[in-house]
Amino acid sequence: MKTNQSSRSFGSDNHASIHPQILQAIVDANHDHAPSYGTDPLSQDLQTEIVKIFGPRAEGFLVFNGTGANVTALKCLVKSYHSVIATEISHLQMDECGAPEAIIGCKILTVPHVNGKLNISDLERLVVRRGDQHSSQIGALSLTQPTELGTCYEISELKNIIAWARAQGLKIHIDGARFTGAAHFLKTSLADLSDDLGIDILSFGGTKNGLLFGELVIIFNEQLARDFRYIRKQCLQLPSKTRFMAAQFLTYFKNDLWREIAAHSHEMAQLLAQELKSQAGVEADFPVQSNAVFVTLPRTWIKTLKTQNFFYVWDEHTFQCRLMTSWDTRTDDVHGFVAKVVELQQQNTNGDGQ
Repeated sequence: MKTNQSSRSFGSDNHASIHPQILQAIVDANHDHAPSYGTDPLSQDLQTEIVKIFGPRAEGFLVFNGTGANVTALKCLVKSYHSVIATEISHLQMDECGAPEAIIGCKILTVPHVNGKLNISDLERLVVRRGDQHSSQIGALSLTQPTELGTCYEISELKNIIAWARAQGLKIHIDGARFTGAAHFLKTSLADLSDDLGIDILSFGGTKNGLLFGELVIIFNEQLARDFRYIRKQCLQLPSKTRFMAAQFLTYFKNDLWREIAAHSHEMAQLLAQELKSQAGVEADFPVQSNAVFVTLPRTWIKTLKTQNFFYVWDEHTFQCRLMTSWDTRTDDVHGFVAKVVELQQQNTNGDGQ
């Protein structure tokens, strides 16, 4: 059925097609036989590339999806009587269907955020009842980079938070589904944002960045890496035909394709925010530091705008909307969406709106 809706949405970078180079990598890997469960040559090559990019301590483990990456990572860090600190809008809290609680048995302790980021003063309020057998014991801190609102922690901010967490004896996890977007925005390397900061585990996204499927759990602690082999299997996250996942990540990392994708996604998000402001007077609600643009729109516009380019309403009470760009977002998508916003504004001014 033919519709007026663009085939490229602003709903999520998950909605995007596979990047052609990554799709070709899958095709190129699809010949003959190869050992399974990470013992194939491509998976071995991927590990070499991970060390080169993330640092000498880094060891990567392929998993199926983002929830699997986060849950297995945390299971490696904490026991069932532990709690994990995260922001109140973190994926762990809002979008994992209680998986950490169900599979690990741990608690998620939430703190407020400012533009998506947590701060030490709020963290300090949770450091109570240490050693009290009646209370869940804080075991880890989970940061999201970029945040759920598309903002990025500066390296100095991360250093301060991680230093505080280490002083409390906590393990450090970063949820990095769009991690490369932060590296691009901060003009730094992936190692600078992970191993060099002294974190323990990184959930590194692939699917949102042009891959068909697959995520990486990257561990910077040898003992944790040894344990993770068994945790991944127990949690149903050990793929068999790993060469097809490894081929995607190898292509993504080599020749800085990851930077190209992150740069384009951010450029399109900035263009979208700028055009909405200049053409329609609609301001972005948060700084546009990755590939997310948050804007608050009149409720009566939502249905019409979704037929132009699909997107999600982030807050059903205020009608704050999240618009996500991706590797294949085009300037035409941006201009078409902004033109529809301007059209709705004019209808409202002329008294034609609902």
